[in-house]
Amino acid sequence: MINRCPWPKDDVLMVQYHNCEWGVPLYDDAKLFEFIVLDSFQAGLSWSTILRKRENFRKAFDNFDFKKIAAYKEDKIEQLQNDESIIRNKLKIKATVGNAICFIKVQMEFGSFNKYIWQFVKHKPINNKWKTLQEIPTRTVESDTMSKDLKKRGFKFVGSTICYAFMQASGMVNDHIIDCFRYKEIVKMQ
Repeated sequence: MINRCPWPKDDVLMVQYHNCEWGVPLYDDAKLFEFIVLDSFQAGLSWSTILRKRENFRKAFDNFDFKKIAAYKEDKIEQLQNDESIIRNKLKIKATVGNAICFIKVQMEFGSFNKYIWQFVKHKPINNKWKTLQEIPTRTVESDTMSKDLKKRGFKFVGSTICYAFMQASGMVNDHIIDCFRYKEIVKMQ
């Protein structure tokens, strides 16, 4: 029996995500953008809901190609609003288009989104040492700072809680509990 964080429970998709992706440091701009999109759509919903629709999001949003998304016009936004396979929230769909534009601006300013976003953790993952899920925060000083800066740059649906979820997903923080088999594996990857 493997020790694992308890939050995936027995959900096969959540277990796979936990075991293979969650907390792994990401430095690829395309993948970072995918998580920005997914985490912004998560606002007010469960991660399992988003994970179940992930492939549908991928198809609907041109494989999370931020250059294509930045060029979406009203007809494409309307098409997405009518797509029952994704979350059809007009504000979140429009935010995704706007966020793609902002993402490209950040890339132009910093050379990559990766260089920009990792500054909030001093370009090094934070390895927390939580013993229980209850200890894990929903926001931190770093996520507050990130949220504030992203909003200043025009990003939407990037509150501190969403930013912290993004930090967890993209491996900026290692929030696997210390008894979880992935905790040490993630530390070794850094």
